[in-house]
Amino acid sequence: MPNVIERLHTGLAGRAEIVVAEWHTAPHVGSGHVHVLATPVMVNLMEAAALQAVDGLLPAGFQTVGTRLDIRHFAATPVGLRASARAEVVAIEGRTLTFRLEASDEREPIGDGTHERIIINVARFDQRIQDKLPKP
Repeated sequence: MPNVIERLHTGLAGRAEIVVAEWHTAPHVGSGHVHVLATPVMVNLMEAAALQAVDGLLPAGFQTVGTRLDIRHFAATPVGLRASARAEVVAIEGRTLTFRLEASDEREPIGDGTHERIIINVARFDQRIQDKLPKP
């Protein structure tokens, strides 16, 4: 595994952003009734930022998958405002990458937390998934 992570280091950062549309709101994704940015969409934005930070640095045949999230969503973002997330690698332990997450809209911070992703060999991962499926 060392050769897989040799290009990774703490401090790597990624960013993702959207302009909040109706399909990003809680009623649309089934997580509430108020027409503001839904928490699951904010989480998706945070994961996208984490992916953006490291995906291009992994060799062919390797990817990361999310394994843990610990987030707070503490301010609402209405439709029409831009929301962004930033993820920074703060620790690397074996195949596990830990990210510090921050999200904000055009007016204020809206969320924060941590996220863990593990580096996987895609071929081995796909085989394990196939092994879970019922045999015909």
